[in-house]
Parts: sequence; structure tokens; C-alpha cells
Amino acid sequence: MLTERIEKIRQNYVNAKPVISTERAYIWTQSHKKTEGKAVCIRRAQAFYDTCAQLSVHIFEGELIVGAIGEFRKCGILTPEFSWKWVDKEMEHFADRPQDPYVMTKEQCDFVRKEIFPYWQGKSLEEAFLARLPKETAKIGVDTGIIDSDSKWRQAVGEVTPDYQDVLFPKGFGGIIKEAQEKIKKLDETSAEDLSKKDFYDSIILTSQGIILYAHRYADAAEKLAQKMPEGSERRTELLEIAAICRNVPENPPTNFREAMQFIWFTQIGGIISENPLSLNPGRFDQYMYPYYQKDIEAGTLTKDEAQELIEALWLKYSEWVWTISANTADYFAGYNQFQNLTVGGKTRTGLDATNDLTYMCMKATAEAKTHQPGLSVRVHADCPQEFLGAVTELVSQGTGFPAIHNDSVGYQMLLNAGYEPEDARDWNNCGCVVPHYRKTGEWTAAVNVNFGSALEYALNQGKSNMTGKKMGLSEKEAKAFSTYEEVEKAFYKQFNNLCKHSIILTVTAQRLHQEMVPRPFLSSTMEACIENGRDLSMGGAKYNVGPVITGIGLAVVANSLAVIKKLVFEDSVCSMEELVTAANNNWAG
Repeated sequence: MLTERIEKIRQNYVNAKPVISTERAYIWTQSHKKTEGKAVCIRRAQAFYDTCAQLSVHIFEGELIVGAIGEFRKCGILTPEFSWKWVDKEMEHFADRPQDPYVMTKEQCDFVRKEIFPYWQGKSLEEAFLARLPKETAKIGVDTGIIDSDSKWRQAVGEVTPDYQDVLFPKGFGGIIKEAQEKIKKLDETSAEDLSKKDFYDSIILTSQGIILYAHRYADAAEKLAQKMPEGSERRTELLEIAAICRNVPENPPTNFREAMQFIWFTQIGGIISENPLSLNPGRFDQYMYPYYQKDIEAGTLTKDEAQELIEALWLKYSEWVWTISANTADYFAGYNQFQNLTVGGKTRTGLDATNDLTYMCMKATAEAKTHQPGLSVRVHADCPQEFLGAVTELVSQGTGFPAIHNDSVGYQMLLNAGYEPEDARDWNNCGCVVPHYRKTGEWTAAVNVNFGSALEYALNQGKSNMTGKKMGLSEKEAKAFSTYEEVEKAFYKQFNNLCKHSIILTVTAQRLHQEMVPRPFLSSTMEACIENGRDLSMGGAKYNVGPVITGIGLAVVANSLAVIKKLVFEDSVCSMEELVTAANNNWAG
């Protein structure tokens, strides 16, 4: 059962409308005006630092875990360095669009048009992408729903799991700074490669300093707020404890469960501020958090109920961040879903069952808080406890949509097949919706969606689209001219291959531009191999680099359609190809 505190916060979350904040975009823009000519990674890192230094600080009523990306509790931000044109086009209608509406006032619209968008004109990732895209690719790949990749050129890549086990918790961002400084000392300034590495290390020093400053500002705010509370009151004590925690983490390694919880949220905040990404995954929460939980429980400094309340507080913080996306992207990713995938259960790196108290507490938090984030996944294997299976099925029965249930051995085998070391493959977590992933990975999987149905539509309609009335595919003979089923199938594959070709052009173009224009210093600092190699995530700096990967949409529809054509037209002669295609194109009217 939720505590009174968590229920109050939950009601705020349930009843609040998502509101757009312009703070981050304004600070980011002002910073870039001052850093013209510097290395791109330095400019982005400086903008991150400036945002951490200037973003308004908000500690909301009753919070135990603090940190906000804007002035609103249920908040979305703008990232004009990625894209601003779609915002300019759509923002007056944010509030009344059918999928994922946002509140954005006229005053805010006027402000961004005056103070933010003019600077980014001709400088955004979106504009560079559209300028480089071949005309034929753009015709079928920009805002059509035929092939869709705009979450990769209007947004950040995302698809990363910060490494709490080997980087963040052992070192803290203060330790990351020291390590980067030591790396710089060993570089040769006469080497072009080493100069690039120096820029990289300088950039992660800046972002690490930024997130530390951000935490210290929350410590200051908590102390000031505590002074306004009655002497000896519970809230005053809580605020002073929050201040002490924010003084220590994320600069230093966490010393207890509560500090580790706050560290996680500050890291998540850093990822959001840096790029507002999709699939910024908390990973195997029950594994990296359990040592802190176990230590505090055994020491008597934490009760199970206190830990449960903190977990539920974190669930609500994950849900208060709103992913800001275009109407076209919202059609694919409706529900304000940032795909922050948190994975529990499974096996340890050595192959033993990994379930523990936190595994069950995470499922309980999802059941009680009923938030849409984090996306809870469970890894189920042949030897997992019956109690665990019972908890999984109980949560499923509640109709929350969680947990997503994954076969542990299949995830392991997929990573083995991709070249992962066995222990790393065994340590997998989910990324986004259903991608087996590992915390030392740079991913590019949700790269482009291909509509299988469009390929069949073009095969049967001489390359024309029923949605646009225009020729969107390759030339093809009339449907009535197909004399065998094999000809239909061949025509489908011809159109499908063409869509795949343009899909690859889309995603390779976007990938190159991400390397050139939007390196990822903050999230790179959470990756062991990036720090070791002096290479940004966008440049393949992670230990494992996966993608780009094409996603198919409508496979079952096309398979069924081809089966119907084969049966009705060419086997049973129920109707002709012309009759069937005419009926389909008229939505079966008459």
C-alpha cells in the first residue's frame, strides 16, 4: 500500500497535464552563442554545464528524491539543436493534437520564436539531414509513415544504459574528472588523434562538473527550504538529509541506499538535459542497488518499508519527465513513453539465479504506483524461483501492462550471436521496448520503421500510394496482368527492397550527422570504454556497438494478404486480381 506521501505525489502525476518548459532550450542557445568556433563536443559540454548552472531549481512538496528538468512537475523540454522546425510548425496545436498533447502558452510560442529559433536556423540536425537527403528518399521517408526514422534526426539516439556497476557508483563524477585529467596528461599535443581525444576528455570533465554543480545547487535549495520549516519538524529533517545527500552524490560514490537512489536520478536528469533521449535505461536495478540495500538493512539504518517508499518515489520521478516529440513520431510512440526500461530477475554474470528482495519490491512499486515509467521487464529462466513466477503473473493479472516477460536464455543467446563475451551476454538488460542490451553498449536499433504494407500496396497499384494518390514506389505492371502468384510475390519484394534501400540511406545519413553535430559527452562519461579509449559514444566508443537496425511494421498483414491472393485468385479462382485489388482500393465498398 502506498504511503500518504507517495499517493499525494502520484495524484499530482495522474492529474497534471504535460507542460513544455523553454528554460533548457534558452540556456542552451545562449551558451552556443558564446562558443562559436570551438570543437563541437566542447560546445555541447559547455551548454550542458551552463544549463546545470542556470536551470531553475525546484523541490516539490514531500519529495524524497529531487531534481527537475524544468519548472513544471510533469515537464517536457525543447532541443532546438536537434530540431526546431517541427516545433515551430506544430506548437500552436500541441494542446489539441490527438496523440500526446502538451500545454504550451502563446507567450512561450512567441518567446521561442524570438529568442531561440532564429539562432538555430540552418544549424539544426534536422535541417542538415533534410539538406543531405536524396530527393527520392525524402519523398517516401519524411513524414509519410511509409518509412520513418524521424526519431533519429529530430531527436537524440538514446538507447543507452549508464554503467552504475563499473563506472558511476565506484568512481562518482568526481572520480571521472580525475581519470579524464590523468588521461590528458598522457596525450601528445602534436598528434591530431590525441588532440581529438583531449577535446573529448575536456568535454566529459565539463559535463561531470556540470552535474556536480547541479546537485550542489539542490543541496543549497534544500538547506534554504529547511530553514523555513518549524524547528524539529519531520520535513525539516528530511530536507537537511536531502541537502547532505546532494553534497555527496553524484560527485562521490554513494555510501548508502538512499544516496544511490539520488545518484541514479541525477544521472537520468543529466541524460535528459544533454539530449532528451529515448531509451535511457536504468538497466538491472535489482543487481546494482542490492549491495546498498543489503548493507543498510543489516546495519539497521534502513527498513524495507523505507526502501519501498524510495523506489516508488523514483518511479514517479521517471514518469514526470515527458518526452517531447512531433505528431508524426507520436503516431508511432504514443503514450508519452520514453522507454526507460528497468530490468529485474534473470541470472548473475556467473549463471546463478539473480532474484533478490529488490526484484520483488520493483514489481510491487509498479503494481502500487501504476505509473507508465519505468518500463518494467523481467527475465525468466528455467530455474527461477516459483515465488518470482507467482509475483510476475500476479502483476500481469492487474492489467498494468507490466511486466514485459522475456526469455532469459534467448536474450543471452542473441548477445552471444552478436559477439558479446559470455559473462557480458549473461548480464543483459532490456533497452527500449524489447531489445536485449548490455550496459557497455552503444546502440542504434530503432533506426527506421519500414511499412511492409506499403510495399505490397505499390506492387498491386503500379507504384502508386492510396494515401497520397502519387507514385511513391517503383513502376510496375497493372495488377490484372499478373498471371501467377510468383509474379505478385516478386513484385512485392522489388518494392520492399526499394523501401529497404531508402531506409538505409535515411539511417546512415542520420548516423553520420550525429557524429558530426551532436556528440554525447555526458552519456559517454558513463561508459567505461569511452573513457578508456578517449572516444565519444557517437563515434563507436563503447565496448560493443550495435546497429543501425531496421524495424518492420505490418509483417503479419502482408503475410496474410499474400496468402489470400494466392488462395482466392490463383488456387481457387474465386475472383480475379483486378477484382480483388479494386475491392481493396475501395475499402470493400460495394
